[in-house]
Amino acid sequence: MIGRGLRSLAGTWLAGLLVLTPLVVTIAVFAWLVTLIYGLIGPDTIVGRLSAALGYPFASSPGAAYLFGTVVLLLAIYLLGLLAQTRLKGPIAALTDRTVRRVPLLGEVYGLTDRFVGLIHKREAADIGAMRPVWCFFGGEGVAVLALAPSADTMEIEGRSYRAVLVPTAPVPFGGALLYVPAEWVRPAQIGVDKLTATYVSMGISPPRGNATG
Repeated sequence: MIGRGLRSLAGTWLAGLLVLTPLVVTIAVFAWLVTLIYGLIGPDTIVGRLSAALGYPFASSPGAAYLFGTVVLLLAIYLLGLLAQTRLKGPIAALTDRTVRRVPLLGEVYGLTDRFVGLIHKREAADIGAMRPVWCFFGGEGVAVLALAPSADTMEIEGRSYRAVLVPTAPVPFGGALLYVPAEWVRPAQIGVDKLTATYVSMGISPPRGNATG
């Protein structure tokens, strides 16, 4: 009886811990992000001193000058974003190519950063929402795997039609293994991408309830 009571007590405590853990992790990550951002743009950083310098003509106290200057910087970045979305994007890129890229060492750093940002933009352009959840029955009637199909197109490999499917391995950020499987193994799943993501995030605790259609 005592052992059963201890197991019940431990199970209840563990259930409470599981409920509390996501909240604690979320708070910890948020605190870490705040600390990181403060370390990058805080009043004692280069960006912070620049913000204060911009704000001093309009505010007397250091704190108010920093806040005002930060607002000015945010507005300037927003305006730059608007310019980048217009026809000025090409001329701005050409100007940086003729100036920054030609500076020794600085040009190499700029080029590396520009390529990295370009990769991020390309990744965002590959909209996950445009993909379709599918069931992959390996062997035709074997193991069922929930995956994403980038398109319904097939490609021929050694005389057999195959389809590309992405089997998720890391839902946040989204990534996975790209497989080419026989087209007859792939069947549409009657669920949305959000349900597929929830299934992988919950490690199967939240099962997909969509049926496969032939």
